[in-house]
Amino acid sequence: MFTTVLMIEKALSEADIETVTTLHGEEEVSFVVLMQPRGRQDELLRALDDVALGHLEQAMHERGEDEGATPADQALAHTLDRLRAAGAQAVGHVVADNPLGILRTVVEDTKADEVIVLAAPHFVEEFFHRDWASRARHRVGVPVLKLFAHDS
Repeated sequence: MFTTVLMIEKALSEADIETVTTLHGEEEVSFVVLMQPRGRQDELLRALDDVALGHLEQAMHERGEDEGATPADQALAHTLDRLRAAGAQAVGHVVADNPLGILRTVVEDTKADEVIVLAAPHFVEEFFHRDWASRARHRVGVPVLKLFAHDS
């Protein structure tokens, strides 16, 4: 069985589920999902990303889509249910602090074959190599694949 650690920041869309569950063809896949929703500390970076993407209205009015309406635990449960419905084994938890430290531990403990970081584009962080995928490549001894999440 192929084990993938999947880092996400919001519930996965159907397109995202299809992408990650079909990446390895017919091989059985097991997912360990680490979810860290982007918090208030990232508002400036999100606003800059929105400007870069041409979403000026969103940059002026921070959405707060993950605040209250869709708690991280519900989004994680929804993602795990979708992965299981697609035929994969899936477990996971919400990561409040130090996601990259936890990632390294999870990769070692599960003997994961790869890490997939599936998140919205964060151009400022990516430019300075401060995004999860860039930073994870220096911490884990397995391949790290970065995919951009689809809009729901």
